[in-house]
Amino acid sequence: MRHRVKRKHFGRTANQRKALFRNLIVNLLLHERIETTVAKAKAVKGLAEKVVTLGKRGDLHARRLALSKIPNRAAVAKLFDEIAPRFKDRNGGYLRIIKTRNRLKDQAPLAVLEFVDFEERHPRKEKTKGSE
Repeated sequence: MRHRVKRKHFGRTANQRKALFRNLIVNLLLHERIETTVAKAKAVKGLAEKVVTLGKRGDLHARRLALSKIPNRAAVAKLFDEIAPRFKDRNGGYLRIIKTRNRLKDQAPLAVLEFVDFEERHPRKEKTKGSE
């Protein structure tokens, strides 16, 4: 029985789970949108929002704390230079989870984890019918 178990383990040890979450957060920061399973998206969302809050602080100590959580200098630089200034007037809720489909092989429910202003910054291109 799972009495008082606080988090999902995803069938991994603590170190493997930490590496999984770090990789998901790095890819989210670099690409601003990732597709993963719903359970992993829910687990990563809180961690990623805390890192964005560190980016909003913007000082050296916050940058070092962010580097300790996600040791990828390119991702941290993008967080502090591009992503965090976009949310300076927002008090949280930087990410959204959109459920999309089930994976073909194992029918796992998939979701898109993206920043809330993703559609504004990356509008979809209209498909043109023929070459006019």
